[in-house]
Amino acid sequence: MTVASPSRVTLAFTGASGAPYGLRLLQCLLQANCEVFVILSKAARIVIGTETELSLPAGTGAAEKALRDWVATDRGRLVVCGLEQWTAPVASGSGAPAAMVVCPCSTGTLSAIACGASDNLIERAADVAIKEGRKLILVPRETPFSAIHLENMLKLSRLGVTIMPAAPGFYHGPQSVDDLVDFMVARLLDHLGVAQTLVKRWGE
Repeated sequence: MTVASPSRVTLAFTGASGAPYGLRLLQCLLQANCEVFVILSKAARIVIGTETELSLPAGTGAAEKALRDWVATDRGRLVVCGLEQWTAPVASGSGAPAAMVVCPCSTGTLSAIACGASDNLIERAADVAIKEGRKLILVPRETPFSAIHLENMLKLSRLGVTIMPAAPGFYHGPQSVDDLVDFMVARLLDHLGVAQTLVKRWGE
């Protein structure tokens, strides 16, 4: 199935475990020639350094270069936004992309989005997506979920937010951790309308 690719996507990384999911998604979006606005929480930088060999330097320009080198593609456009860069396009309904993904999404960020906190650019960009009726996908990675987590997810789901926990399947016969990562990334790309060949769909 081939579908039109969105031209602009906001991709936020938070402090939940699961940095490889977000990095692989970034690579696939750039390979699809998307313009990707990346926002990194302070905890996300620590998690990325813990779960991968990527160490992100301070400063948006240096972080852009490090991410570009890591995903190893010169396609698409990559823009790293500061966590308090309120002039970034993603902070306004008149400038934000039509789709946003928080991957991975910490339960703290999920809670802040659910209550409309908007205390940093990740929360503000998500608030914009909700108020403008645009696609917002959250990828929580936590276990077990408490009643508080589940209530926040239900609240957001009722507002039209897609809740997609990082829970890879096994029916595609994964042979490696990368295969499990690709399963989740393929599902995210499907929901974003980006053509993907990472994992065959059920029945294919």
